[in-house]
Order: sequence, then C-alpha cells, then structure tokens
Amino acid sequence: MLPKILIVDDTAANLVAMHRLLAHCGAELFEARSGNEALALCLDHEFALILLDVSMPDMDGFEVAALLSEAEHLHDTPIIFVTAAYVDDMNRLKGYRSGAVDYIAKPIDDVILQSKVRVFLELYTARANLQHALDELAERNQQLTQEIAERELMEAMVRHQAHHDALTGLPNRILFHDRLHGAILRANRHLTRFALACIDIDGFKRVNDNHGHAAGDALLQEIAARLSAHLRGNDTVARLGGDEFALILEDLGNDPQLVLALCTKLCATLGEPYVLSVNGDAIEVRVGASIGIAPYRPNEHPDADVRLMQAADHAMYEAKRSGKNRCVLAD
Repeated sequence: MLPKILIVDDTAANLVAMHRLLAHCGAELFEARSGNEALALCLDHEFALILLDVSMPDMDGFEVAALLSEAEHLHDTPIIFVTAAYVDDMNRLKGYRSGAVDYIAKPIDDVILQSKVRVFLELYTARANLQHALDELAERNQQLTQEIAERELMEAMVRHQAHHDALTGLPNRILFHDRLHGAILRANRHLTRFALACIDIDGFKRVNDNHGHAAGDALLQEIAARLSAHLRGNDTVARLGGDEFALILEDLGNDPQLVLALCTKLCATLGEPYVLSVNGDAIEVRVGASIGIAPYRPNEHPDADVRLMQAADHAMYEAKRSGKNRCVLAD
C-alpha cells in the first residue's frame, strides 16, 4: 500500500501545480481546499506527510496544525508549512509550536519540494517497517509465552500422572513411598510419631463379578473420596493398586490406641452402603475394609520403611484371617 500525502491549499492552481510536481513521488495524493476539509480527511486516512498552506481564509495553517497536534492519533503526522510570506524567526517559532517540522517558501522550488518529500516518505517507510517488525516481534513473543505456558502445563500434567493414580487421582505407589520416606525423616529429626495403615477392601471382587468392572471402578472412586474426606490435610491416602490403599497418619501422640480408634472409624465409614451410577443405573453395594496399622517410633534403621510396610501388611492380613472388616494394630 502506497503512503499518503495531503496537500492543503485554498487556491486551485496551487493544488494543480503541487499535484503535478509530486505525481511520481511514490505516494497517493489527497487534496483539501480548506482547514475543515483537511481535518475531515485526517480522520479517515493516515498521512505520511501534510503539505499545509499557511494563509487560508476561515482557518489558517497554524490553527489546522494546532488542532492536529491535539489529536492523539494525529499529533505525530509531519507537517510542512507552505507559505508565500517572508518566513522570519517569529513565524517559524509559531509554526514549530503549532506542530510544523519544516517550511517551504512560495514560489516553490521543484527540486527542494521533491527532495523534502522524498526524505519524509523514506522516514515514514522506515518507521512503518520498524513498527511492522515490532508487531511481528510482539506477536512472536506472545506465541512463545503461550507455547511456554502450554509446555509447562503439559509437563505438570505428566508429572502429576507419573505420581498419581489415573482412576482415583490419589497418590500412587511411587509418590506414597516418597512421602513415607519423608515422614520417617521428620519423625527421626523431631522425635515425633506417625502410623502407616494398609487397607484391603473386603468383598470388592464380588462387586466386580456381579456388576462388572465399571461398577468396580466407580466403587474405587467412592472409596478414595471417603478416605480423603475423613483424613486431615497433612495425612496421605494412596492407592497402591487394585483394591489396596495405604494411609500415612502423621503427628500422632504416644498412645497407639488413638490411631486404632481413628482407623476403626474409617473402617465403619468404608462399610456404609455405596450407591453407584453405572451406565445410567443406580446400584447399591456394600463392602468392608481390613486395616493393618503399624505405628512408627523414631529410629535410624536403614530399612525402616520396608519394615514398617511389612508390619502394616502383616497386620492387615491378620485382620482378614480374624474375620475381615476390622482393624489390627501391629506389634
């Protein structure tokens, strides 16, 4: 698109002469015969340069330039005053204060006019190219910012998926062992106690066999929700696989019976009926929970996490052997 030049003069002959001189300057030429007409054109077009006659009736060039300089989107438009009057210092100062960047005296010298116009068109083109480059850079920066945000989101999702169970959203075995290791370090450092509980769901296979795997998956999700709702914010509930869950119960006192009472309440909660929505049908099922509990006492044994898991696991199997749907506290 060609740059645009506005020629403002109240004399038709002057407009014809200027148009002839600039016909091959590489710009689209617009003409205005008054200040008001020039202002109207400036509202509809972006001009690379305005050649403005100073002496016009109704509104002279100084007034037009002053009004243009007050408009935010127009005040940077370069204006060259064209005047037949003697350009003294006072008039030059007035013109510059009004927004003029240069003067051309009448009668107009062809070479001077074409040279000045060429310079301003080159400046306009250079500024337009720079703005285009800046816009492209800003757009690319925005794209990069969006790409980085999307990549960070994907990385966060991958990290979450690597450490959480896809069905229930609970920490998986990897994250559970990491948190267990952290709980042991804190207990050894601060001489505090916590407990590990292993949970196996009694009757889960029967739900799968009678109602299908969709019902089994829905049941596991409901169990996970109940466990999460009945534990404190600093506790951990994890799904180790299948219908096996594990709990890390932190900041416990010295009385093991307190954690036994807490797990007994959890056992009762898990034994309440479940209403599952499977393929649009409501199915009511009941299951139980065998829970093995192993309190941790601070020590520096290198295999403390393994020993604790074994103790809780053995206690859980003892709960199953002794009738299921109950809690057993490990020695």
